Amino acid sequence: MRRFVLLAAVVAVAASPVAHADGLPVLGIDVGSNGVTVPGSADRYVTVDGTGTTLVERIARNGGRIAGLARVSGNFTIPAVAYDASASGLSADGKTLVLIEPRASFPRRMTRFLLLDARTLRVRRTVTLRGDFSFDAVSPHGRRMFLINYASPNDPTRYTVRAYDFTAEALVQDPVRDPAERSDKMRGSPITRVMSSDGRWAYTLYDGAGSTPFVHALDTVAMQAHCIDLPLLAGRRDLWALRLALGSGDELRVGPTGAVLARIDLTRFVVSAPAAAGTFAPHRGLEFGGIALAALLVAALAAFATRRRVRDGLSPA
Repeated sequence: MRRFVLLAAVVAVAASPVAHADGLPVLGIDVGSNGVTVPGSADRYVTVDGTGTTLVERIARNGGRIAGLARVSGNFTIPAVAYDASASGLSADGKTLVLIEPRASFPRRMTRFLLLDARTLRVRRTVTLRGDFSFDAVSPHGRRMFLINYASPNDPTRYTVRAYDFTAEALVQDPVRDPAERSDKMRGSPITRVMSSDGRWAYTLYDGAGSTPFVHALDTVAMQAHCIDLPLLAGRRDLWALRLALGSGDELRVGPTGAVLARIDLTRFVVSAPAAAGTFAPHRGLEFGGIALAALLVAALAAFATRRRVRDGLSPA
């Protein structure tokens, strides 16, 4: 399995230890105030950072009325899972909400998650894991959450995808893998995310780190993943403007607003070019251009080099 490179983001974290964002190894992408919802839910969930506390709000999507309010101890936020500010953490059945403790640096020795009853906003439990994790997805009925576990204190590209079982209150022993891949390596940055309507599948578009872009399809029920290469998109300079949309007949469409560049048959994970120019309504988030990402990398590398001269290495997680 190939896995994404978040070098620019991670270096920025290391250079800015007092800043706050969500669980990804990146600062500046915090979706707490934008919130998260799922298809069929009447509510949207947002978080507001306080001084040592977090305000969690359940807001009616129709009219914006505050339907629930709770204040929890500690700093937590809605998890972002891609650079376009795609959000996650709410189970498809609308009963479970997972928040993550914002990171201040990379790596961190401990990662904390907060599990809430999404209807009452009562805290069910706090999950504290030794090591550096970020949030990836939650299963449809909130029985498991899926995490990225960073295995190296110096190399954010070395990590595994792990499942955490809320009933057993423990990480599942075996990492989540693509059974068709010989390697666990994925390279690239997550551009955007879309979920299947039943909340089972998480589809994430990655830029391929200069190589072939691909979609990572995570099955949160079977605890398996599939990496779907997109050679049709290789060499494109507008990758960060692309979005995902689910079409009829188990089809995933990839393209910018108003066009389809590639179609993925989700029953066989086969990619094809559209027979004719098509349109679709993509999942929209914050635009994050390639030029901006490159500028972030240059600035972050310079800051990181300065920081590392005065700090002799990072402690293992």
